[in-house]
Amino acid sequence: MTNSIFAMILFMSVSRLVVAQDLIVKEINQNESVIVYAKAFKGTHVINGHSTKTKAKGELDFLIYHRFGPVNDGIYQLFGLDQANMRIGFEYGLTGWLDLGIGRSTYEKNYDGYVKWKFLRQKSGAKNTPVSMVWLSSVAIPTVRIQEELTTAQRMSFTHQLLISRKFGQRVTLQLMPGMVHLNTVPEKRDPNDIFYLGAAYRIKVTPSLALTGEYYYRFNPLQSVQTYDVVGIGVDIETGGHVFQLHFTNSRPTYEKGFITDTTDNFWDGDIRFGFNISRTFQIGRWE
Repeated sequence: MTNSIFAMILFMSVSRLVVAQDLIVKEINQNESVIVYAKAFKGTHVINGHSTKTKAKGELDFLIYHRFGPVNDGIYQLFGLDQANMRIGFEYGLTGWLDLGIGRSTYEKNYDGYVKWKFLRQKSGAKNTPVSMVWLSSVAIPTVRIQEELTTAQRMSFTHQLLISRKFGQRVTLQLMPGMVHLNTVPEKRDPNDIFYLGAAYRIKVTPSLALTGEYYYRFNPLQSVQTYDVVGIGVDIETGGHVFQLHFTNSRPTYEKGFITDTTDNFWDGDIRFGFNISRTFQIGRWE
């Protein structure tokens, strides 16, 4: 519990770096002036979890997420580089505010799909909206053979999450992510089917192409039959044209919500830290209207 409180305090301390708001983009609609703030995040994910960024209409992201083994495994495992978990996915912008995504992970040979709906975008002026808000719903289906006795419905899990972000000036973005994971099947009867959590994330732009990122997820009622831990991540985003490279350290193996919220068995504060990276490549396959 002490580590959880410390992580939240550490995250909130980042807010001291907030600077006075600057005008990012101006839209003039007849006699009304509306200031729309530029995208709070460069990628659709912060580290493990989603950001409030959605794709433009007709944009397709090709996504590769890679997590190595624990760094504290030492030289025999080459500090975790001998081990790897990977997810390959696609995310497509249907409208500019509605995304569809699919992916497949080596962890539990899991297939996942999700919908992201941005229903608020931060802006000020004649029409003031202090935050951007996105609703995320996802489904995960592990296909590992050890669970062959379970039906497809029994294997399924669902995540529902609200993402709330605010950009302060041109450099700092803060985000909150309250959510719930529903498990159709739990390891033991004493385990909850619904796990509630609250995530917090930040992004600090250092240069036009470089930013520092971090995230933390606190679970209010974790599984009781298995020792699991809250997810922590710190990283760096590097943007080069149509690519976004994300380098980070985290204690999570899986990179989808059900996985890292309920199945993280490594303790970040004990040194069970994994190096990982995300790579996204954007393709324009539709026409702008």
